Amino acid sequence: MSTATPSTSPRKSMPSALTFDLHAKCSTTKARASTLHLPHGSVPLPIFMPVATQASLKGLTYDQLKDSGCMLCLNNTYHLGLKPGQEVLDLVGGAHKFQGWDRNILTDSGGFQMVSLLKLATVTEEGVRFLSPHDGTPMLLTPEHSISLQNSIGSDIMMQLDDVIVTTSPDRARMQEAMERSVRWLDRCIDAHKYPERQNLFCIIQGGLDRELRRKCCEEMVARDTPGIAIGGLSGGEAKDEYCKVVDTCTGLLPDGKPRYVMGVGYPEDLVVSVALGADMFDCVWPTRTAVCCPSYVSLHKLFPFFQLTRNNRDSALQSPPTASSTSATKHTHMTSPQSKTAVNARAADQNPKAD
Repeated sequence: MSTATPSTSPRKSMPSALTFDLHAKCSTTKARASTLHLPHGSVPLPIFMPVATQASLKGLTYDQLKDSGCMLCLNNTYHLGLKPGQEVLDLVGGAHKFQGWDRNILTDSGGFQMVSLLKLATVTEEGVRFLSPHDGTPMLLTPEHSISLQNSIGSDIMMQLDDVIVTTSPDRARMQEAMERSVRWLDRCIDAHKYPERQNLFCIIQGGLDRELRRKCCEEMVARDTPGIAIGGLSGGEAKDEYCKVVDTCTGLLPDGKPRYVMGVGYPEDLVVSVALGADMFDCVWPTRTAVCCPSYVSLHKLFPFFQLTRNNRDSALQSPPTASSTSATKHTHMTSPQSKTAVNARAADQNPKAD
């Protein structure tokens, strides 16, 4: 298979199953207020998207997630391809029915597993060969197979399969190879996509921390005219100033009329900075992982380990609703159920027996 450098020669525009309304732009930053209209409902942007990797969200039912106001959550193609598998997804009619969720779903292509399961993966021009972390079974994930799985999942937003390497890698030649391969794989994803009129395929900009590679990738990806654009390969241990430079460079080259998704970002301060840099969409497992250990991000915009709070401010924090400036990232980490309050109160009393 050819590995020639991708060309920006025009392709036929893809059909789109979304509309994007840009309402306002900040006068001092690149922040934007907009609405993304998808097949399963409209989504106000900016948004943090909770991650339901294997079609279930840690610690919450989907009714609770709906009550939080969430309109868009994530599933992972790689994991759903293993369990329950494509045959089951086809049989039940996709992931919306499988998990009982009638709002929007975004699926990661499985490319992130090149990093998270690095010891189990080998990347070639054909695709990514994995050994299943469950039983060691070999699996080949190609751009075509990733798209086929996502077509079966029925996600409202699908991500292309991209070549992902850690941002801190010193190997510029490998970084350039990954960027160029991601463009070639996007072309294969576009050709394999069966349902562009009801599922939106987003491209993913790669290039590590090299802003020249990022500029080149932006040029190539924008020329493909996908319904939305993601900035990938970040949040991998790079310095914050390097992260900001890459996001700022990319958003400065992207069209105003498309949603911009920075993948893998979930710390509250990173969300604020990234919105100011012109990004619209974010995801991360961090809020649900930390919520299991009882911290919650509340209207004071702080992380509180509840067992350290006194009785008075503990009760206030538990009952405090999200403020207008809170994002969806804050909403689904609130611990407001009676069961949660009881557990938190018990832990706090154990830690502070002399509290009034």
